[in-house]
Amino acid sequence: MPSTGSADRAKRGTTAVDMRIYRAVINAVMSHRLPPGTHLGEADFCELYQVSRTTVRKALLRLAHEHIIELRPNRGAVVASPTPEQARDIFAARRAIEREIIPLVIRNATTASIRQIRSALAAEDQARRSGDRAAWIRLGGEFHLLLAQLAGNQVLQRYMAELVSRCSLIIALYEPPGASMCQNDEHDDLASLIEQGKVQQATELIEHHLLAIEARLRLETQEKKIRLADALAGC
Repeated sequence: MPSTGSADRAKRGTTAVDMRIYRAVINAVMSHRLPPGTHLGEADFCELYQVSRTTVRKALLRLAHEHIIELRPNRGAVVASPTPEQARDIFAARRAIEREIIPLVIRNATTASIRQIRSALAAEDQARRSGDRAAWIRLGGEFHLLLAQLAGNQVLQRYMAELVSRCSLIIALYEPPGASMCQNDEHDDLASLIEQGKVQQATELIEHHLLAIEARLRLETQEKKIRLADALAGC
């Protein structure tokens, strides 16, 4: 019997190849290697991945459905560029979701889940220490996605996957040059509170953490351009 994931993919008509393209774009967005406004040419994907336009379009449609890209008439696909108002709405939604996630993580905490959290933090810290900013940013987002997974609510997890990607777009568009958006000590403190079962303090910290990230943004229009092949190199 096929797995639930396999059945879901079959139902949506997805394949391993278009899922690879989808994940490559998501990872490039989360690593800030693919800034908002970047044009995503179908021909570029065809050449990079040696696939048909039909396969590329499947991946692009899924990305558009999740608001990671926009399909614009006469221009094709571009990485979405949230407005300042949209950015505030997205961060507000993420705060609301994560306030629900943290108590569930604590309620469902096990020795294994705490080990997963600590392992994720170690990988994030290693990326920071090695100076790999792209990996550090991506792993910071994945830390929040891990918490959503450990909460045990698939609906919240699905919402978080979209919100983290959209927040990465916003940060790529509006962060001041050289700013660090996600401090490791805040994640460490959150992990300690989760381990100690301190629901109120952990919930307050995640709220403060996300508000601090949003406060450091310059919510004004900026433009960054990059070549698609450079952004997806190695994906």
